[in-house]
Amino acid sequence: MAEDEAVRVPGGPRRKGATGLKPWLVITASGQSHLEEVGKHSIMRRTGLPARDLRVLDPALSYPSTILGRERAIVINLEHIRAVITAAEVLVLNSKDPLVAPFVHDLLNRVSESNGTPRRGMGNSATDMNGMDKAMSQFPHYAVTSPLGTGVSSLYPVASEKSFNGTSKVLPFEFTALEVCLEYACRGLESEASALEKQAYPALDELTSKISSLNLDRVRQIKSRLVAISGRVQKVRDELEHLLDDDADMAEMYLTDKLVQQSMDGISSRDELVQDEINSDEARDEESDSNNGKNITGVESSRGFKLDIEDLEMLLEAYFVQIDGTLNKLSALREYVDDTEDYINIMLDDKQNQLLQMGVMLTTATLIANAGIVVVGLFGMNIHISLFDAGMAQFMQATCGTIGACGVLYVMAIGWGKRNGLLA
Repeated sequence: MAEDEAVRVPGGPRRKGATGLKPWLVITASGQSHLEEVGKHSIMRRTGLPARDLRVLDPALSYPSTILGRERAIVINLEHIRAVITAAEVLVLNSKDPLVAPFVHDLLNRVSESNGTPRRGMGNSATDMNGMDKAMSQFPHYAVTSPLGTGVSSLYPVASEKSFNGTSKVLPFEFTALEVCLEYACRGLESEASALEKQAYPALDELTSKISSLNLDRVRQIKSRLVAISGRVQKVRDELEHLLDDDADMAEMYLTDKLVQQSMDGISSRDELVQDEINSDEARDEESDSNNGKNITGVESSRGFKLDIEDLEMLLEAYFVQIDGTLNKLSALREYVDDTEDYINIMLDDKQNQLLQMGVMLTTATLIANAGIVVVGLFGMNIHISLFDAGMAQFMQATCGTIGACGVLYVMAIGWGKRNGLLA
Protein backbone atom coordinates (compact mmCIF):
# COMPACT_ATOMS: atom_id res chain seq x y z
CA MET A 1 0.00 0.00 0.00
CA ALA A 2 1.28 3.49 -0.82
CA GLU A 3 2.67 5.55 1.99
CA ASP A 4 0.14 8.34 1.60
CA GLU A 5 -2.99 6.21 1.37
CA ALA A 6 -5.57 6.48 4.12
CA VAL A 7 -5.21 3.60 6.57
CA ARG A 8 -8.12 3.36 9.01
CA VAL A 9 -9.27 0.76 11.49
CA PRO A 10 -12.95 0.90 12.39
CA GLY A 11 -13.25 2.29 15.89
CA GLY A 12 -9.48 2.72 16.20
CA PRO A 13 -6.87 5.42 15.56
CA ARG A 14 -5.23 6.06 12.23
CA ARG A 15 -1.95 4.27 11.60
CA LYS A 16 1.33 6.09 11.11
CA GLY A 17 1.36 5.30 7.41
CA ALA A 18 -1.42 7.81 6.87
CA THR A 19 0.83 10.84 7.26
CA GLY A 20 0.61 13.63 4.70
CA LEU A 21 -3.13 13.20 4.16
CA LYS A 22 -5.21 16.26 3.40
CA PRO A 23 -8.99 16.64 3.27
CA TRP A 24 -10.25 17.22 -0.28
CA LEU A 25 -13.83 18.09 -1.10
CA VAL A 26 -14.85 16.07 -4.16
CA ILE A 27 -17.66 17.46 -6.31
CA THR A 28 -18.63 15.08 -9.10
CA ALA A 29 -20.22 15.92 -12.42
CA SER A 30 -23.51 14.44 -11.17
CA GLY A 31 -23.76 17.07 -8.42
CA GLN A 32 -22.67 14.83 -5.52
CA SER A 33 -20.10 16.04 -2.99
CA HIS A 34 -18.16 14.38 -0.20
CA LEU A 35 -14.91 14.71 1.73
CA GLU A 36 -11.91 12.44 1.14
CA GLU A 37 -8.61 12.32 2.98
CA VAL A 38 -5.95 11.40 0.45
CA GLY A 39 -2.29 12.13 -0.06
CA LYS A 40 -0.26 13.79 -2.75
CA HIS A 41 0.62 10.62 -4.64
CA SER A 42 -3.00 9.52 -4.79
CA ILE A 43 -3.97 12.87 -6.29
CA MET A 44 -1.11 12.57 -8.78
CA ARG A 45 -2.32 9.13 -9.93
CA ARG A 46 -5.92 10.27 -9.97
CA THR A 47 -5.38 13.42 -12.02
CA GLY A 48 -2.13 12.70 -13.86
CA LEU A 49 -0.53 15.86 -12.48
CA PRO A 50 3.19 16.09 -11.67
CA ALA A 51 4.34 17.09 -8.21
CA ARG A 52 5.42 20.57 -9.33
CA ASP A 53 1.85 21.41 -10.34
CA LEU A 54 0.49 20.31 -6.98
CA ARG A 55 2.94 22.64 -5.26
CA VAL A 56 0.92 25.50 -6.71
CA LEU A 57 -1.93 24.43 -4.41
CA ASP A 58 0.23 24.17 -1.29
CA PRO A 59 -1.15 26.69 1.24
CA ALA A 60 2.27 26.91 2.89
CA LEU A 61 3.72 28.39 -0.33
CA SER A 62 2.68 31.82 -1.57
CA TYR A 63 2.10 31.19 -5.26
CA PRO A 64 0.38 33.91 -7.31
CA SER A 65 -2.86 33.31 -9.18
CA THR A 66 -2.32 30.48 -11.66
CA ILE A 67 -4.40 28.50 -14.18
CA LEU A 68 -2.63 25.45 -15.60
CA GLY A 69 -4.08 23.23 -18.33
CA ARG A 70 -2.72 19.69 -18.36
CA GLU A 71 -3.51 16.44 -20.14
CA ARG A 72 -6.15 15.20 -17.69
CA ALA A 73 -6.75 18.10 -15.31
CA ILE A 74 -6.83 21.87 -14.82
CA VAL A 75 -5.04 23.32 -11.81
CA ILE A 76 -6.72 26.41 -10.33
CA ASN A 77 -5.10 28.78 -7.85
CA LEU A 78 -7.25 31.91 -7.90
CA GLU A 79 -7.48 34.04 -4.79
CA HIS A 80 -8.73 31.66 -2.07
CA ILE A 81 -9.64 28.85 -4.48
CA ARG A 82 -7.21 25.94 -4.66
CA ALA A 83 -8.72 23.18 -6.77
CA VAL A 84 -8.06 20.55 -9.42
CA ILE A 85 -10.65 20.18 -12.18
CA THR A 86 -11.00 17.01 -14.21
CA ALA A 87 -13.59 15.95 -16.75
CA ALA A 88 -15.57 14.13 -14.05
CA GLU A 89 -14.98 15.93 -10.74
CA VAL A 90 -13.56 18.93 -8.93
CA LEU A 91 -11.14 18.46 -6.02
CA VAL A 92 -11.14 21.45 -3.64
CA LEU A 93 -8.26 21.52 -1.18
CA ASN A 94 -9.26 24.24 1.30
CA SER A 95 -12.99 23.62 1.39
CA LYS A 96 -13.14 24.31 5.16
CA ASP A 97 -12.02 27.90 4.63
CA PRO A 98 -15.00 30.23 5.29
CA LEU A 99 -14.00 32.31 2.28
CA VAL A 100 -14.31 29.26 0.01
CA ALA A 101 -17.79 28.27 1.24
CA PRO A 102 -19.62 30.61 -1.21
CA PHE A 103 -17.60 29.17 -4.08
CA VAL A 104 -18.50 25.59 -3.13
CA HIS A 105 -22.16 26.55 -2.80
CA ASP A 106 -22.18 28.25 -6.22
CA LEU A 107 -20.38 25.32 -7.84
CA LEU A 108 -22.84 22.77 -6.44
CA ASN A 109 -25.78 24.86 -7.58
CA ARG A 110 -24.30 25.38 -11.04
CA VAL A 111 -23.56 21.68 -11.53
CA SER A 112 -27.03 20.73 -10.30
CA GLU A 113 -28.63 23.25 -12.65
CA SER A 114 -26.63 21.99 -15.60
CA ASN A 115 -27.70 18.42 -14.83
CA GLY A 116 -31.30 19.35 -14.11
CA THR A 117 -31.14 17.48 -10.78
CA PRO A 118 -31.62 18.72 -7.21
CA ARG A 119 -28.53 19.43 -5.18
CA ARG A 120 -27.19 16.53 -3.13
CA GLY A 121 -25.80 16.82 0.37
CA MET A 122 -22.26 16.07 1.39
CA GLY A 123 -21.50 12.48 2.20
CA ASN A 124 -18.60 10.60 3.73
CA SER A 125 -18.04 7.76 1.27
CA ALA A 126 -15.08 7.79 -1.10
CA THR A 127 -15.55 7.99 -4.85
CA ASP A 128 -14.88 4.72 -6.65
CA MET A 129 -14.09 4.06 -10.28
CA ASN A 130 -17.68 3.07 -11.07
CA GLY A 131 -18.86 6.45 -9.85
CA MET A 132 -16.34 8.15 -12.10
CA ASP A 133 -17.47 6.08 -15.07
CA LYS A 134 -21.08 7.00 -14.40
CA ALA A 135 -20.11 10.67 -14.18
CA MET A 136 -18.20 10.46 -17.45
CA SER A 137 -21.15 8.78 -19.16
CA GLN A 138 -23.12 12.01 -18.77
CA PHE A 139 -21.06 13.75 -21.44
CA PRO A 140 -22.18 12.92 -25.00
CA HIS A 141 -19.97 13.66 -27.96
CA TYR A 142 -21.60 16.99 -28.62
CA ALA A 143 -21.46 18.19 -25.02
CA VAL A 144 -18.15 20.02 -25.32
CA THR A 145 -19.16 23.04 -27.21
CA SER A 146 -20.78 25.83 -25.18
CA PRO A 147 -18.95 29.14 -25.26
CA LEU A 148 -19.98 30.69 -22.00
CA GLY A 149 -22.49 28.59 -20.10
CA THR A 150 -24.97 30.27 -17.80
CA GLY A 151 -24.52 33.59 -16.04
CA VAL A 152 -20.91 34.50 -16.69
CA SER A 153 -21.20 37.65 -14.63
CA SER A 154 -23.75 40.06 -13.33
CA LEU A 155 -21.64 42.86 -14.76
CA TYR A 156 -21.11 41.31 -18.18
CA PRO A 157 -24.14 39.20 -19.15
CA VAL A 158 -23.66 37.02 -22.20
CA ALA A 159 -25.56 34.32 -24.01
CA SER A 160 -25.55 30.98 -22.24
CA GLU A 161 -26.18 28.74 -25.24
CA LYS A 162 -25.14 28.65 -28.85
CA SER A 163 -26.88 27.00 -31.75
CA PHE A 164 -24.99 24.57 -33.94
CA ASN A 165 -26.75 22.69 -36.71
CA GLY A 166 -30.08 23.28 -35.01
CA THR A 167 -29.01 21.86 -31.62
CA SER A 168 -28.04 23.76 -28.48
CA LYS A 169 -24.54 23.34 -27.14
CA VAL A 170 -24.00 22.41 -23.52
CA LEU A 171 -21.06 23.61 -21.47
CA PRO A 172 -18.77 20.70 -20.50
CA PHE A 173 -18.20 20.02 -16.83
CA GLU A 174 -14.62 21.32 -16.71
CA PHE A 175 -15.67 24.63 -18.26
CA THR A 176 -18.61 24.92 -15.87
CA ALA A 177 -16.25 24.53 -12.91
CA LEU A 178 -13.69 26.87 -14.49
CA GLU A 179 -16.41 29.44 -15.06
CA VAL A 180 -17.46 29.32 -11.40
CA CYS A 181 -13.82 29.74 -10.32
CA LEU A 182 -13.33 32.75 -12.56
CA GLU A 183 -16.65 34.25 -11.57
CA TYR A 184 -15.90 33.87 -7.85
CA ALA A 185 -12.40 35.36 -8.20
CA CYS A 186 -13.50 38.29 -10.37
CA ARG A 187 -16.54 38.97 -8.22
CA GLY A 188 -14.45 38.92 -5.04
CA LEU A 189 -11.85 41.30 -6.46
CA GLU A 190 -14.59 43.59 -7.79
CA SER A 191 -16.22 43.64 -4.36
CA GLU A 192 -12.95 44.50 -2.62
CA ALA A 193 -12.23 47.24 -5.16
CA SER A 194 -15.69 48.76 -4.68
CA ALA A 195 -15.37 48.66 -0.89
CA LEU A 196 -11.96 50.32 -1.12
CA GLU A 197 -13.39 53.04 -3.38
CA LYS A 198 -16.14 53.84 -0.86
CA GLN A 199 -13.52 54.36 1.84
CA ALA A 200 -10.83 56.01 -0.25
CA TYR A 201 -12.59 58.94 -1.91
CA PRO A 202 -14.10 60.43 1.30
CA ALA A 203 -10.81 59.98 3.15
CA LEU A 204 -8.85 61.68 0.37
CA ASP A 205 -11.31 64.57 0.18
CA GLU A 206 -11.13 65.02 3.94
CA LEU A 207 -7.34 65.07 3.79
CA THR A 208 -7.38 67.89 1.23
CA SER A 209 -9.61 69.97 3.52
CA LYS A 210 -7.71 69.19 6.74
CA ILE A 211 -4.18 67.87 6.88
CA SER A 212 -3.71 65.97 10.12
CA SER A 213 -1.77 62.96 11.32
CA LEU A 214 -5.00 60.94 11.62
CA ASN A 215 -6.07 61.65 8.05
CA LEU A 216 -2.57 60.98 6.76
CA ASP A 217 -2.51 57.59 8.50
CA ARG A 218 -5.90 56.66 7.01
CA VAL A 219 -4.69 57.52 3.52
CA ARG A 220 -1.48 55.56 4.10
CA GLN A 221 -3.48 52.44 4.99
CA ILE A 222 -5.77 52.92 1.99
CA LYS A 223 -2.78 53.24 -0.31
CA SER A 224 -1.27 50.04 1.08
CA ARG A 225 -4.53 48.16 0.45
CA LEU A 226 -4.73 49.67 -3.03
CA VAL A 227 -1.26 48.42 -3.93
CA ALA A 228 -2.05 44.91 -2.63
CA ILE A 229 -5.40 44.61 -4.44
CA SER A 230 -3.96 46.04 -7.65
CA GLY A 231 -1.22 43.43 -7.61
CA ARG A 232 -3.72 40.59 -7.19
CA VAL A 233 -5.98 41.92 -9.94
CA GLN A 234 -3.01 42.45 -12.25
CA LYS A 235 -1.87 38.85 -11.73
CA VAL A 236 -5.30 37.43 -12.58
CA ARG A 237 -5.47 39.65 -15.65
CA ASP A 238 -1.99 38.60 -16.78
CA GLU A 239 -2.91 34.92 -16.33
CA LEU A 240 -6.04 35.29 -18.47
CA GLU A 241 -4.11 37.26 -21.07
CA HIS A 242 -1.45 34.55 -21.18
CA LEU A 243 -4.09 31.87 -21.78
CA LEU A 244 -5.78 33.92 -24.49
CA ASP A 245 -2.45 34.41 -26.27
CA ASP A 246 -1.56 30.69 -26.17
CA ASP A 247 -3.88 28.49 -28.25
CA ALA A 248 -2.09 25.32 -27.14
CA ASP A 249 -2.81 26.00 -23.47
CA MET A 250 -6.48 26.59 -24.23
CA ALA A 251 -6.66 23.39 -26.28
CA GLU A 252 -5.26 21.44 -23.33
CA MET A 253 -8.28 22.45 -21.25
CA TYR A 254 -10.75 20.51 -23.43
CA LEU A 255 -10.63 17.53 -21.09
CA THR A 256 -13.98 16.00 -22.08
CA ASP A 257 -13.23 16.23 -25.79
CA LYS A 258 -9.89 14.53 -25.26
CA LEU A 259 -11.51 11.70 -23.30
CA VAL A 260 -14.18 11.27 -25.97
CA GLN A 261 -11.51 11.25 -28.67
CA GLN A 262 -9.50 8.63 -26.78
CA SER A 263 -12.62 6.52 -26.30
CA MET A 264 -13.41 6.68 -30.00
CA ASP A 265 -9.85 5.75 -30.88
CA GLY A 266 -10.02 2.75 -28.51
CA ILE A 267 -13.28 1.53 -30.05
CA SER A 268 -11.84 1.90 -33.53
CA SER A 269 -8.75 -0.08 -32.52
CA ARG A 270 -10.82 -2.95 -31.10
CA ASP A 271 -12.98 -3.09 -34.23
CA GLU A 272 -9.89 -3.24 -36.38
CA LEU A 273 -8.45 -6.13 -34.34
CA VAL A 274 -11.66 -8.16 -34.70
CA GLN A 275 -11.79 -7.44 -38.40
CA ASP A 276 -8.16 -8.51 -38.79
CA GLU A 277 -8.90 -11.89 -37.17
CA ILE A 278 -11.86 -12.57 -39.46
CA ASN A 279 -10.52 -11.41 -42.80
CA SER A 280 -7.94 -13.23 -44.89
CA ASP A 281 -4.38 -12.16 -45.50
CA GLU A 282 -5.41 -10.24 -48.61
CA ALA A 283 -8.25 -8.58 -46.72
CA ARG A 284 -5.81 -7.76 -43.95
CA ASP A 285 -3.56 -5.95 -46.39
CA GLU A 286 -6.48 -3.94 -47.70
CA GLU A 287 -7.63 -3.26 -44.15
CA SER A 288 -4.13 -2.16 -43.27
CA ASP A 289 -4.17 0.35 -46.12
CA SER A 290 -7.56 1.64 -45.06
CA ASN A 291 -6.34 1.86 -41.46
CA ASN A 292 -3.45 4.03 -42.59
CA GLY A 293 -5.92 6.36 -44.24
CA LYS A 294 -8.03 6.42 -41.08
CA ASN A 295 -4.98 7.23 -38.99
CA ILE A 296 -4.16 10.18 -41.21
CA THR A 297 -7.76 11.36 -40.95
CA GLY A 298 -7.60 11.00 -37.17
CA VAL A 299 -4.48 13.14 -36.96
CA GLU A 300 -6.13 15.81 -39.02
CA SER A 301 -9.20 15.60 -36.83
CA SER A 302 -7.06 15.91 -33.73
CA ARG A 303 -5.34 18.95 -35.13
CA GLY A 304 -8.67 20.44 -36.03
CA PHE A 305 -9.89 19.90 -32.47
CA LYS A 306 -6.84 21.54 -30.96
CA LEU A 307 -7.41 24.62 -33.07
CA ASP A 308 -11.14 24.78 -32.26
CA ILE A 309 -10.86 26.91 -29.14
CA GLU A 310 -13.46 29.54 -29.89
CA ASP A 311 -15.76 28.53 -27.03
CA LEU A 312 -13.11 28.67 -24.32
CA GLU A 313 -11.70 31.84 -25.83
CA MET A 314 -15.09 33.53 -25.51
CA LEU A 315 -15.36 32.36 -21.91
CA LEU A 316 -11.92 33.72 -20.98
CA GLU A 317 -12.46 36.97 -22.88
CA ALA A 318 -15.65 37.69 -20.92
CA TYR A 319 -13.83 37.48 -17.61
CA PHE A 320 -10.78 39.23 -19.03
CA VAL A 321 -13.00 42.22 -19.80
CA GLN A 322 -14.42 42.12 -16.29
CA ILE A 323 -11.06 41.89 -14.53
CA ASP A 324 -9.66 44.56 -16.85
CA GLY A 325 -12.52 46.84 -15.82
CA THR A 326 -11.68 46.23 -12.17
CA LEU A 327 -8.04 47.03 -12.87
CA ASN A 328 -9.03 50.25 -14.65
CA LYS A 329 -11.15 51.22 -11.65
CA LEU A 330 -8.18 50.67 -9.34
CA SER A 331 -5.93 52.57 -11.73
CA ALA A 332 -8.32 55.53 -11.61
CA LEU A 333 -8.27 55.37 -7.81
CA ARG A 334 -4.47 55.24 -7.84
CA GLU A 335 -4.38 58.33 -10.07
CA TYR A 336 -6.73 60.10 -7.66
CA VAL A 337 -4.43 59.20 -4.78
CA ASP A 338 -1.42 60.50 -6.72
CA ASP A 339 -3.28 63.72 -7.58
CA THR A 340 -4.21 64.16 -3.92
CA GLU A 341 -0.60 63.64 -2.90
CA ASP A 342 0.51 66.24 -5.45
CA TYR A 343 -2.12 68.66 -4.14
CA ILE A 344 -1.01 68.08 -0.56
CA ASN A 345 2.62 68.65 -1.55
CA ILE A 346 1.64 71.89 -3.27
CA MET A 347 -0.22 73.02 -0.16
CA LEU A 348 2.76 72.15 2.02
CA ASP A 349 5.12 74.00 -0.33
CA ASP A 350 2.85 77.04 -0.19
CA LYS A 351 2.85 76.96 3.60
CA GLN A 352 6.61 76.62 3.58
CA ASN A 353 6.93 79.63 1.26
CA GLN A 354 4.70 81.66 3.57
CA LEU A 355 6.88 80.73 6.52
CA LEU A 356 9.99 81.71 4.59
CA GLN A 357 8.48 85.07 3.68
CA MET A 358 7.52 85.67 7.28
CA GLY A 359 11.07 84.80 8.27
CA VAL A 360 12.43 87.34 5.78
CA MET A 361 10.09 90.04 7.05
CA LEU A 362 10.98 89.36 10.68
CA THR A 363 14.68 89.36 9.86
CA THR A 364 14.29 92.69 8.07
CA ALA A 365 12.37 94.12 11.02
CA THR A 366 15.11 92.91 13.38
CA LEU A 367 17.76 94.57 11.22
CA ILE A 368 15.93 97.91 11.24
CA ALA A 369 15.33 97.66 14.97
CA ASN A 370 19.04 97.12 15.49
CA ALA A 371 19.68 100.34 13.54
CA GLY A 372 17.38 102.19 15.96
CA ILE A 373 19.14 100.54 18.90
CA VAL A 374 22.44 101.91 17.54
CA VAL A 375 20.99 105.45 17.59
CA VAL A 376 19.70 104.95 21.11
CA GLY A 377 23.11 103.64 22.13
CA LEU A 378 24.77 106.74 20.72
CA PHE A 379 22.51 108.98 22.72
CA GLY A 380 23.06 106.92 25.82
CA MET A 381 26.82 107.47 25.89
CA ASN A 382 28.18 109.39 28.88
CA ILE A 383 29.34 112.33 26.76
CA HIS A 384 27.92 115.77 27.25
CA ILE A 385 26.43 117.32 24.11
CA SER A 386 24.23 120.37 23.68
CA LEU A 387 21.20 118.28 22.80
CA PHE A 388 21.06 117.00 26.37
CA ASP A 389 20.52 120.57 27.59
CA ALA A 390 17.40 120.96 25.45
CA GLY A 391 13.89 120.47 26.72
CA MET A 392 11.27 117.79 26.32
CA ALA A 393 10.28 118.96 22.84
CA GLN A 394 13.72 118.27 21.39
CA PHE A 395 13.74 114.84 23.09
CA MET A 396 10.43 113.87 21.51
CA GLN A 397 11.60 115.07 18.15
CA ALA A 398 14.71 112.94 18.33
CA THR A 399 12.74 109.90 19.47
CA CYS A 400 10.04 110.23 16.83
CA GLY A 401 12.64 110.92 14.18
CA THR A 402 14.51 107.72 15.05
CA ILE A 403 11.35 105.60 15.03
CA GLY A 404 10.15 107.19 11.78
CA ALA A 405 13.48 106.63 10.12
CA CYS A 406 13.38 102.94 11.14
CA GLY A 407 9.87 102.62 9.74
CA VAL A 408 10.85 104.22 6.44
CA LEU A 409 13.86 101.94 6.14
CA TYR A 410 11.64 98.87 6.82
CA VAL A 411 9.10 99.89 4.17
CA MET A 412 11.89 100.51 1.67
CA ALA A 413 13.41 97.07 2.39
CA ILE A 414 10.05 95.29 1.99
CA GLY A 415 9.37 97.20 -1.23
CA TRP A 416 12.74 96.27 -2.61
CA GLY A 417 12.15 92.61 -1.77
CA LYS A 418 8.77 92.56 -3.54
CA ARG A 419 10.15 94.37 -6.56
CA ASN A 420 12.89 91.75 -6.91
CA GLY A 421 10.54 88.80 -6.36
CA LEU A 422 11.89 87.84 -2.96
CA LEU A 423 8.51 88.44 -1.30
CA ALA A 424 5.02 87.82 -2.62
